[in-house]
Amino acid sequence: MEAGVAMPENGPKRPWEDRVVEAGTRLRDEFGEELKRVVNFIDTEVVPEVRRNGSSALRAAAERLQQLAQHMDEKKAASTDTKSSTDTEPR
Repeated sequence: MEAGVAMPENGPKRPWEDRVVEAGTRLRDEFGEELKRVVNFIDTEVVPEVRRNGSSALRAAAERLQQLAQHMDEKKAASTDTKSSTDTEPR
């Protein structure tokens, strides 16, 4: 069982619970490092700059976050394309 995942102690396990745990694990593995970088960027770059320059810093941060989101979308699409191309190969 994964640490931090609360599961009911009583009663049988429902079929969807395994899928939820698996999906959470997959998301953590795929995007965990990316999310750590985003949080670090916000803590070290955005917060101090916002304190100094307010709205212009928020606009710059929004632009950078947009770039990070685009990168994550492209990574996800590439992963999906790779999986779908292996699913459609002739047998």
